[in-house]
Amino acid sequence: MTGATAAHPRPDPLDDDLGWMLGVVFRAYVRAADRALEDIPGGPRGYQVLSAAVREPVRNQGAIAEELGIDRTVLTYLIDDLERRGLVLRRADPADRRSRLVCATDVGRVAWRERQRALRQVESHVLGALDPADTAAFRTLLRRVACAAQRRDPLIDLCEAVAEAQPTDAGPSPARPRARRKP
Repeated sequence: MTGATAAHPRPDPLDDDLGWMLGVVFRAYVRAADRALEDIPGGPRGYQVLSAAVREPVRNQGAIAEELGIDRTVLTYLIDDLERRGLVLRRADPADRRSRLVCATDVGRVAWRERQRALRQVESHVLGALDPADTAAFRTLLRRVACAAQRRDPLIDLCEAVAEAQPTDAGPSPARPRARRKP
């Protein structure tokens, strides 16, 4: 959106500023997502932990901390709060009894599904200026940009993890080791 229009007579330097555009969209999403997740302990971060606890295979706290890029101490407090609300539970890891696996409870799975629906509504609201074809194209392009950025500076390569989880005609992709952040 550059140049003059009837509603916007002079070109604005922000019209071509990627940071400004990303910031506006991000802030709109964050405000709406915060409201959709306000009853989840820890808000969006708590939701991320709950999402990790819902997925299989069940992982320990250290793996979740690394996957989400959350400090282990902060993660412990988030899990404590989620556990108090009956959304997750910790259980001993049969492979390493010193380690605790984080699992979603039935109540947690219901809450996660409800929040997923609420976040889809948030996304529809934020992307409401686009028609369905443009929304699909925007998501495709944004995924491409996000995955490229993630590969350049990964905590872990979440894009590869998503690709691995996507079923193909031949079934799910075989597990491959995930890229780790380089020291």
